[in-house]
Amino acid sequence: MADDVLSQSEIDKLLAAFATGDVSADEMKAEEEQKKVKTYDFKRPDKFSKDQIRTLNMLHDNFARLFNTYLSTYLRALVNIEVASVEQLTYQEFVQSIANPSVIGILAVSPLKGNIIMEFDTGSCFAIIDRVFGGQGNNTLKSRVLTEIEEAVIRRVFDKAMSNLQEAWTNVVKFTPRIEAMESNPQFAQIVPPNDMVVIITLQVTIGTVEGLMNICIPYLVLEPIMSKLTTTFWVAASVNKEDNPEHEAIIRRKLDKAVVPVIVQMGVFDISLQDFLSLSYGDVLQMDTKVDSELKCIIGNMEKFYCRPGTSGKKKAVQITRVISEGDEDTND
Repeated sequence: MADDVLSQSEIDKLLAAFATGDVSADEMKAEEEQKKVKTYDFKRPDKFSKDQIRTLNMLHDNFARLFNTYLSTYLRALVNIEVASVEQLTYQEFVQSIANPSVIGILAVSPLKGNIIMEFDTGSCFAIIDRVFGGQGNNTLKSRVLTEIEEAVIRRVFDKAMSNLQEAWTNVVKFTPRIEAMESNPQFAQIVPPNDMVVIITLQVTIGTVEGLMNICIPYLVLEPIMSKLTTTFWVAASVNKEDNPEHEAIIRRKLDKAVVPVIVQMGVFDISLQDFLSLSYGDVLQMDTKVDSELKCIIGNMEKFYCRPGTSGKKKAVQITRVISEGDEDTND
């Protein structure tokens, strides 16, 4: 795919050739059918295996679903985001394929070294901005650099996109993304040397009737320490074993320790007819089924858990636990 990336000037020349008739679509189709040999540059070997590309695709499928849910709720509009491609090419080829201006976020991903790029085309950004400001989500503006107010709106979207990206990668590596800079000219976003290999995840973003692209550029240098984890087997195993994580168990225990449950001491019960109940008045005495020296039941939530005896602790009334009621505790699923 690296040889198929065209610069903006090459695209303009190709469109001009179509317009003047110097090149026809049939000629290009015939030439493509004759080309059966793929050029391979041994000086620039592929850094990512097919399995690693497949894993990156699955990771960002998850990211696309999370980000799609957020944008649909935030914009209250029909939004569709899906992974269009995952490719590896040089950083220079990636920069040449981005339109100028674009909305480019340079992100730090601590504790991983280096930076990654998250890029939106201006069409999608203007559709988001129009929707946030009460419009229909249409893109009626020409491509231009964002104003300060528009950039503030898009930064909020970037923040949520980074949170979703962090969540999508959590089974492989835990990192904390942070925006270091926002750029509009791709030439000013130099995070690695031009000939370094990067992986580009391209997502198709549809907001209402507006279609656009979102690119995530991850240099090989950033992923090099965790390349062994970028396999389908590791990713699936991490997802399955997520529930066995000791950290999650500790978090659940801490939350249970802080849980509040009602504790009721039952002094006794008695049966009474409805007619007698309606005739009760001040001073009437009701006899319960417990004696003065009887143990009382202590109810936790809606379960009888302990027997206890009443008394005092200082100036307050209290009960002393005498024994545990084990019936229905471990032998049932309640």
